[in-house]
Amino acid sequence: MPWKPMSIMQSRQEFVRLAESGEVSVAELCRRFGISRQTGFALLRRHREEGAAGLADRSRRPHTSPRRCAAAIEAEIVSLRQAHPRWGGRKLARRLRDLGLAEVPSASTVTEVLRRHGLLDPAEADKHRAFKRFERSSPNELWQMDFKGHFGLARGRCHPLTVLDDCSRYSIGLVACADETTLTVQAHLTQMFRRYGVPDGLLSDNGSPWGGCGAQGQTALAVWLMQLGIKLYHGRPYHPQTQGKDERFHRTMDIEVLQVRRFADLADCQRGFDAWRQVYNAERPHEALDLAVPASRYRPSPISFPERLPAPQYHATDKVRRVGRDGTTHFRGRHIKLSQAFAGQDVAFRPTATDGVWQVFFMRFAIAQVDLRSDPRDGEPQSTTVNHVSEQPSGLSPV
Repeated sequence: MPWKPMSIMQSRQEFVRLAESGEVSVAELCRRFGISRQTGFALLRRHREEGAAGLADRSRRPHTSPRRCAAAIEAEIVSLRQAHPRWGGRKLARRLRDLGLAEVPSASTVTEVLRRHGLLDPAEADKHRAFKRFERSSPNELWQMDFKGHFGLARGRCHPLTVLDDCSRYSIGLVACADETTLTVQAHLTQMFRRYGVPDGLLSDNGSPWGGCGAQGQTALAVWLMQLGIKLYHGRPYHPQTQGKDERFHRTMDIEVLQVRRFADLADCQRGFDAWRQVYNAERPHEALDLAVPASRYRPSPISFPERLPAPQYHATDKVRRVGRDGTTHFRGRHIKLSQAFAGQDVAFRPTATDGVWQVFFMRFAIAQVDLRSDPRDGEPQSTTVNHVSEQPSGLSPV
């Protein structure tokens, strides 16, 4: 039994006294007193060095704080970062060493200094953050969607479209498709929205027809989702674990459906999918849900699908511009290249805290950022670089 709370000092003194008698080995005494041998030998060492005082409780506060540094060194780090705002902890630490600064802290400590002083850009830091598993807290906050690898039928090929609720693992849709086009996906998503309501967000990869990151990578499907008020997230390239739940769904589908039987055609395939989807949602215990079934956690979205798309509404202070057929709009003498998916749509320019830098919005979504701080030459319109606004699911909460 471990030390009793009201007699810790007495027990320690008795332990030391019995150990010093030499009648029983220290290891056996440790077993009888319910402590580890490491603790027992530490008590004996402290008693030899400090006497009875060495048996008292000690503060667990570390003697040193390796991730803290002197105020003067912090000031040097902040000053160097302000001079080179794109440099991270490793570059700053190396440069301080090259400058001859004594006792330069580690790169991780430099990064902590930057964080304490508010000098880290969260969007930039997200790009270098280690992968974490994530899970939304309630149904319909996020759906994951993807095409599983297509496979042959007796007649034709099947491209399975899978849509999975992130929180409940409920299979929203499992569709046997003949292709992977925008029209096909939009038609099936419309059916899902009509039945289950509209989610807050959808997570996809960067392939067709979902589109890529940034305003110039947006597709007609992405623009349609934004018009419905749905945020489309894109996983990091070459990181399928971002859509880990849907990938796991695909593996289960492989084992329990595709390896079990062959299908004649798409209609036969859909019948098989529908039967298995019922089992998956309502009968099959899910390990990640403590062996509950997905149907026990899923609830439909209260947001109904609008049969008519709403027109963009912007603030009175926004600078609204129409996007041309080539995906270009004009703002303050500049050509702003977006995507042809926005052709005919109105977008809004809003100033940021940095003078001359504007964010571009479509509906309620920030799609781009433009820097207008250089002057156009001779009054002629110039093309302006459009910076990417991150759409990766960095805000997803870790499990």
